[in-house]
Amino acid sequence: MPADSDVSAPKAAARAAFERVESELVELSQRIHAHPEIKFEEERACAWLGEALTGYGFDVESGICGLPTAFQARVGSGPLNVVVCAEYDALPGIGHACGHNIIAASSVGAAVALAEVADDLGLTVRVMGTPAEEGGGGKIILLKGGAFDGAHLAMMTHPAPIDIVAWPIIAAQQFCIRYHGKEAHASAFPELGRNAADALTVAGVAIGLLRQHIHAGDRVHGIVTHGGEAPNIVPAHTEAEYIIRGKTVADFEIMRDRVMRCFEAGALATGTTLEVTPRHEPYSEMRHDPDLSAAYRRNAEALGRTFPHFDPRAAGSTDMGNVSLAIPSIHPAIGINSYPAVNHQPEFTAHCASPAGDRAVIDGAIALAWSAIDCAADDAVRNRLLAKT
Repeated sequence: MPADSDVSAPKAAARAAFERVESELVELSQRIHAHPEIKFEEERACAWLGEALTGYGFDVESGICGLPTAFQARVGSGPLNVVVCAEYDALPGIGHACGHNIIAASSVGAAVALAEVADDLGLTVRVMGTPAEEGGGGKIILLKGGAFDGAHLAMMTHPAPIDIVAWPIIAAQQFCIRYHGKEAHASAFPELGRNAADALTVAGVAIGLLRQHIHAGDRVHGIVTHGGEAPNIVPAHTEAEYIIRGKTVADFEIMRDRVMRCFEAGALATGTTLEVTPRHEPYSEMRHDPDLSAAYRRNAEALGRTFPHFDPRAAGSTDMGNVSLAIPSIHPAIGINSYPAVNHQPEFTAHCASPAGDRAVIDGAIALAWSAIDCAADDAVRNRLLAKT
């Protein structure tokens, strides 16, 4: 299809195909929201998505790359290979406070819309079911396992308080921090103890002092998950979970080394031993493909979406960043009109099952599908993407 081709007909056909399943996908979003499952435990969501895609004519392969709650669904056989990523894991304690139910349903919807025009546009359309975005690095495992091989572009859209074309996404990694000391009676024989809780305290103070000397885009934050057994026992074992972030992977690596010295200081000061376990491989920064991003903005605006000013310091992290370094990708935010409620708040969880959340399923699916159509129909963009293989 030449660069100046009229895309109104394939866009209309794609939208009509989505509208035939719209009510089913809104219900699917609501169902996933009502049954939250944390990373690597998304058994129901994975099964529901697979069943829906099978019913829509996709060939579905479950349990790919050794991940029981990952899947791939495929339709079409054209040379331009489009991957739509579906996330569906929830957060511990607060459910779908990042709106992955919306991501899952909108990604299926985008794929159904594209399937309608795949033969005409020379597309292969894949839905990649990607578990454990919340601290498990599911996409990294799939990327390393070859699940994304042959893809020319990857896309998804993520709920947020407002619409954002190119959400700032920075590098990150989560670590389990453990200190091991020695118990003793906290009053009668404290001198015989080695206090692992004090080690965490020293590390926390050191990290707090470090904050003055780090770049504005760097982040470090954590929680204590085990602080001891009883107040009259010197704590011999303590545990914490920390996330360290940097603007890029290179920045993160510098930040990681500095923060690790703070944890080492806690062990040195208290005579305890330190154990550090990475929870996943580093999430990389996101590279939003400019052509895909421009297409998404045009199509979202055509649906009535607007893109207000967004503070670039409000950055998050995702394993979609790793995909973007390997494949031209986008990860825009789709607004659900939730502010002042923001991601990872219980109030945001409620908004992800609201009428605005349902609207995000619809608009997100259509905007993604239309953006892929634009890229397939523009010879310059299409040839650039095909050349990435």
